[in-house]
Amino acid sequence: MTAPDETREREHDADTEAPHPNGAPGPLGPAGTDGAPDSSVALELRKPGEVSPPNAGDLEARPTTTPDVGSRPGPLDTAVPETAPARTDGDDPSASTGSRRRRPLRMAGLVVLAIAVVAGAGAASAGVLGGDGGGTDRTAPDAPPNTTEVKRTTLTRSETVDGTLGHGDVSAVQAPAGRQGGGGGVVTWVPADGDVIERGDAVYRVAEEKVPLLYGSLPLYRQMEEGTEGADVRMLEKNLAALGYSGFTVDDEYTSGTADAVRDWQDDLGREETGTVRPGDAVIADGPRRVADVKAVPGAPLSGAVLTWTGTERVVSVDLDAQYEDLVRKGTKATVTLPDDTTVQAEVTDIGTPTTGQDAAGSGGGSGNGGSGDADKATLPVELKVAAQKELGRYQAAAVDVSLKAETRENVLVVPINALVARQGGGYAVDVVGPDGEVRPTRVEVGMFADSMVEISGKGIADGTVVGVPR
Repeated sequence: MTAPDETREREHDADTEAPHPNGAPGPLGPAGTDGAPDSSVALELRKPGEVSPPNAGDLEARPTTTPDVGSRPGPLDTAVPETAPARTDGDDPSASTGSRRRRPLRMAGLVVLAIAVVAGAGAASAGVLGGDGGGTDRTAPDAPPNTTEVKRTTLTRSETVDGTLGHGDVSAVQAPAGRQGGGGGVVTWVPADGDVIERGDAVYRVAEEKVPLLYGSLPLYRQMEEGTEGADVRMLEKNLAALGYSGFTVDDEYTSGTADAVRDWQDDLGREETGTVRPGDAVIADGPRRVADVKAVPGAPLSGAVLTWTGTERVVSVDLDAQYEDLVRKGTKATVTLPDDTTVQAEVTDIGTPTTGQDAAGSGGGSGNGGSGDADKATLPVELKVAAQKELGRYQAAAVDVSLKAETRENVLVVPINALVARQGGGYAVDVVGPDGEVRPTRVEVGMFADSMVEISGKGIADGTVVGVPR
């Protein structure tokens, strides 16, 4: 064992001569405040990592453990700076150089150790110290970016098909057979395309005699005179009464009063007053007509089609795929979207006979593809009436979309379609969000899809349940 004096001498020598283990000059131990070396830090030979016993008299100056800075790398190896001589608190010039150096070195060591501890804690929290990252993630699932509530409502599925806005079916006005040819059968006047013809108006003129329009469903197929009876007599008398003629009773019997009214009518038309009515003396239609295309030319003999016409009200026509035949019947309601995205309500008023593309090809409307593709598709002609004609604006002919109600489910729970989450193995779930923000995936059964909504049901699903949806 070395004597105390020798120990202090050796310590002093070490303070002034021995290099720092990292190559930095200066003492390893702290110094006293009186300028004399501190005997509590006497150099003793110890094994690497061995802890020096604490000195009860120097608890402030000595840490409980001393890192073996010479035997292992670490933050202390690189973080201990070369310190310049530090001044003491007093002005005593007798304070040794070693005592001025020891105090900042001791504080630097403590700071380095604190930094190392904080860095180690941060690294551990980031998962870089120890562990292989394979543990269970106990972090609670994030709340969804947006939420909505389950609603109870009526869900209606509809099918949107192509339609055409126009004036309905086009029909032709044919020249009567009894008046074709001959000197008196020359056309002298025709209306213009787009003209509207009402009851009593001239459809065309032959030798300057007006051929008027009468309303009805039965054509003039025979000569009517005093004593004639039948439905065609009643139809004639109804039209005469509507035009303001009187002196007869509207019934099935052609009387002398009927004949007198006919003479007055013929006089107004500029025709010979015979009191009898022949086939071809008038054109019969079920209401006002709109001229679509004039065929006859003034000055030419009356023959064939004089003109074509349509109804005066605009209607929507649809060639409906046969697969949707169950969606329509007379009275079925529909929504029509116009080219400017405004909508009007319509009602099915007529359903025709199903046809196929091959039927059209046989009538000259085929595409020449041998009956393949669309030529084999069966269609059903459907006509819809628009009651509010003014809501159609100035459109006379246009392509439109027609939404037909296909199915309605009342009193069902619905959510937006994007609230559904596909489950592994099949099926769907929704993310139910609790009052505390906890997200609980819940399996649901889905029903009808319509208007970006879907019908759902399942345990824990009720009106007002909050579910997550994407942002």
